[in-house]
Amino acid sequence: MNAFQKVVLAFACLAGAAHVASANTLLIPPVPEIAAKAYLLTDYYSGQTLAARDEAKRIEPASLTKLMTAYLTFKAVKQGTLKLDQVIPVSNAAYKKEGSVMFIDPKIPVTVNELVHGMIIQSGNDACIALAEAIAGSEDVFAQLMNKEAQRLGMANTRFMNSTGLPHPEHYTTARDLGILASAIIRDFPEFYPIYSQKEYTYNKIKQPNRNLLLWRDPNIDGMKTGHTDSAGFCLIASAKREGRRVISVVLGAANENVRATESSKLLNWGLQFYDTPKLYGANQALQQIQVWKGTSDNVAVGFRSDLYLSLPKGAASRIKASITTQQPMVAPVAAGQRVGKISLTLDGKSLGEYPVVALSSVPQAGFVGRAWDSLRLMFK
Repeated sequence: MNAFQKVVLAFACLAGAAHVASANTLLIPPVPEIAAKAYLLTDYYSGQTLAARDEAKRIEPASLTKLMTAYLTFKAVKQGTLKLDQVIPVSNAAYKKEGSVMFIDPKIPVTVNELVHGMIIQSGNDACIALAEAIAGSEDVFAQLMNKEAQRLGMANTRFMNSTGLPHPEHYTTARDLGILASAIIRDFPEFYPIYSQKEYTYNKIKQPNRNLLLWRDPNIDGMKTGHTDSAGFCLIASAKREGRRVISVVLGAANENVRATESSKLLNWGLQFYDTPKLYGANQALQQIQVWKGTSDNVAVGFRSDLYLSLPKGAASRIKASITTQQPMVAPVAAGQRVGKISLTLDGKSLGEYPVVALSSVPQAGFVGRAWDSLRLMFK
């Protein structure tokens, strides 16, 4: 349990966890009971886990696998190795693939753009095979690329054997790793993410609905992907955006299609209702000037290179206190982005964690005279 979770637990344990202690403090009620084998709820902007059960347990991902197939496809398009209007040949392996399909046909031209929509909205196994073959030549080689990308993203407990998610004894992941992948798609490919909110798609004169029932139930839901096999159960990764916040749920092994949607909705609404995610510090915002010795400048600004968000109980942000500790003495040269200290955050006296701060600009080393003068000053400091 990290420091943030300890603070939240302390809030949740007071007064039965569901009462208002003051006008400014809303306590966090317990996570609702979730009817699934495993689940995870994360805040997209802070990256923090708000709720989880068995999130590190190895599971079968079923069609949630297609998120990685999509990730590599988006990457190929962005790098220019695939074009959205490019016509892709349909192999027998793709044409005859079992399970959910978009009904591609070797006799009918199909573009990358159509395959992407068929893979995401219709969950087409045939579309996945066609894209895998277009990118890597074969599905086996494509699976190797999937695993390499998973490692790069930090999905430490994942192994892919195919592009579709059809059962294989060595094809597995975890709720934690799936949360990483879902966030990566939203972050890295915002131009493609809106496809995940489309409710239906027609190809080859066959209209199929998106299997994510939450797209019809909640206007705040804008993705992402369903999955199901007899062995995996019913799975759903869902994302909700409300009032500038985004939370992502991973629900695995539910009993049926309706249950996976209902349980996902419970998690998402719990996270949106009882937490805030304020941006505490902006990217390149100068938090403090610190003295630099033997440099061409006497000071350097310190801060963060990217925005810092923190998930907190509703109404708690105004009570955060911060203190900065920097390395002293700071001697040039100092590189932009170099770690130069840390900021410690507390809430009502309880630690929320420590975060490294960096130099926001570089300070080259001064000439010989300047260095000699500062060396003398340091001796008598």
